[in-house]
Formats: sequence, C-alpha cells, structure tokens
Amino acid sequence: MTTESAVEPAGSPTARPAPGPARFAFGETFTDHMVTAAWAADRGWEQGALEKRGPLAMDPAMVGLHYGQVVFEGLKAYRQADGSVGVFRPVDHALRFQRSARRLAMPEMPVATFLRAVDDLVAADADLLPDDPALSLYLRPVLYASEPVLALRPAREYRFVLIAFLTGGFFADRPDPVSVWISRDRSRAAPGGTGDVKCAGNYAPGYLAQQQAALAGCHQVIWLDAAERRWVEEMGGMNIFFVRGTGPAARLVTPPRGGTILPGVTRDSVFGLAERHGLHTGEERLSVDAWREACRSGDLTEAFACGTAAGITPIGTVHDGDDRWSVGTGEPGPVTLALRTALTAAQQGRSPHFAPWIRRVAGTARAH
Repeated sequence: MTTESAVEPAGSPTARPAPGPARFAFGETFTDHMVTAAWAADRGWEQGALEKRGPLAMDPAMVGLHYGQVVFEGLKAYRQADGSVGVFRPVDHALRFQRSARRLAMPEMPVATFLRAVDDLVAADADLLPDDPALSLYLRPVLYASEPVLALRPAREYRFVLIAFLTGGFFADRPDPVSVWISRDRSRAAPGGTGDVKCAGNYAPGYLAQQQAALAGCHQVIWLDAAERRWVEEMGGMNIFFVRGTGPAARLVTPPRGGTILPGVTRDSVFGLAERHGLHTGEERLSVDAWREACRSGDLTEAFACGTAAGITPIGTVHDGDDRWSVGTGEPGPVTLALRTALTAAQQGRSPHFAPWIRRVAGTARAH
C-alpha cells in the first residue's frame, strides 16, 4: 500500500484509550487511519493507499447512493498472548466479501489485496488497542459503486474503503443473557434474495422490527422464514444456535442456510470449536412452536446467537406476542459458556489447535 496525507477529520471521534481497562460502545470510537482503493472497468484494481481517516468525496449521482450497490464485511483483530495483534480468519472474510460483491454484480477484490489492506490498517493503528482482553479492533471493509450515472445498470467505477474502531462486546463484555422478540409480520430475507450476503440494503429494513422489539422490552428481534412465518432463521444480524439435551448427550444445532441465512464466519467457527470439544452438531429447522414446547419440556436447554460483533451471546427469554418463555434456566448454560470461552481463546491466540485461524500482523508486538 502507498501512504498519502490527508486532513484530520473534523468532529469525528477517534480512539484514545486511557491507561487501564476501558470500554467503548460498538461503532463509535474510530481509529486514525483508513485504506482506500478504486476499481474501474478499463483499469481494474488500483494499488490501495493508507491515509488519515477523513471524509470521502462523492458525486450526488453515484450509483451506490441511489441503487444500493454496496457490500461490506466485519472482522476483528485481537491482542495476542505474545503482545502482537492478530486478525481472526481474514481469508474467510475476504472470500465472503467476494461472494457478496459477485451477488450484486460488483468487482471482486483479490484476496491478497484485501489482506494487504487489513495488514496496513492494523499495523498503523495497533498501538490504540490496549492489552485489555475485553477489547478488540473491529475492521469494516466496504465496497460501493462510485460512478456518477443514474442509468439502471451496474456501475463501471467502484471505491473500497477500510476503517476500524475499538469496541467491547456488542451487548456487554460479560455473557449476560438477552431477551428476544419474534417478528411475526416482517421478514429479513426471502429465497432467491440477498439474505445470504452482506449487502447494505439488508440492514435498514430491520430497524423497524428492532424498534418493536425494544418497545416490548427485548434486546433483539428473531427473524422467521418469509414463506410461512414459522421457522426460526436468525437473531437480528446474527446466526442462532440451540442446544438439545445436557451433558455428553447434548447436541448443538442451527438452522440450515438455504439461501436466506448468512454463512457466518463465527457460525463456522462454532462448529469447529464444538467438534473439538466432542459435541454432536448438525443443522435443524426449528419452528417457533417447537422451540416453545422443547423449552417447556426441558429438551431444549440452551440457545445463543453468534457473530463477529456479538461473539457468543446467550438467549435467556423469548417473547412471542403475549406469550413468553425461558430458555433453560434463563441463564447462560454450560455449553454456551464453554464455547464462548473456547472462541475467545482462539481469537486471542491461546488455542494452538486453531492457530491457523489467526493472521498475525507484523510490527504490532507490544513490549512487556
């Protein structure tokens, strides 16, 4: 990457962690730099540039603003046991970024270019990441159609931007259980749509249901399938898992993707961690009625959501209109807590078996 100078952004928060433990709300405390790159149909990808984080110039007729040709990713970097900073499964995020771009008829960024951008930004801002294990550096790559034309066709010019912010847990730094509200009158995704890719247009339509969940006293919304409004698919923007049974007989299941569920990198990580711990795993369609009855009978003992932002977050209570029920005891269960601990260990480089999941960034080691 080349390096360019830029004017310091005015009025935007930047990360200045104080000594000792600190907490940062999700998506609010940005770091000092960004990486940008452009693509054009007649030139392909240009070399990216590391520069000071600042406003982007854009034409009011750009395609991404009007027609939503915008995709993004979310991945995290963690302070490792040796003091360096490592990025968790960046290749998998690069491949999913390509998949999302392909679905919206956008140019696919080469994996090597994506990784170089990640390395450069993390190396530039790594000193802002404290040793506090509750904190991480969240990386947000975004690709948008920048061509100023309103013809209804894919753009011929695109812009890539990578920024970062410091964050604690999406809900909390502790594994506090969340309450969820089942949306019966709105759907997140339909078969053949874009529910299985990370495009910007998937998220704003969920805000209204999230507001309804909050009015019902819940932390998050549960999305059902679009056809029957019966089958559980996701929680907010996160994948969801269920635990059937207890002890050695416990079985971990999650809804099958089927084209409407995002192929979560954390979802895939949970499968790997669970199998390493000897848990039986699988995919299973679960209706709301079956979820309720399985909780009341004691067959379904735990549930949790997972994602890059949320990590592993236990679900304590479920609200379906005027009906509500607890999952297990309503507190985090042993499988959820064990997987959460294992995921954290893998992310922080304390699990040798999962060392290939970490990309260590040169020049980020902190002297002890």
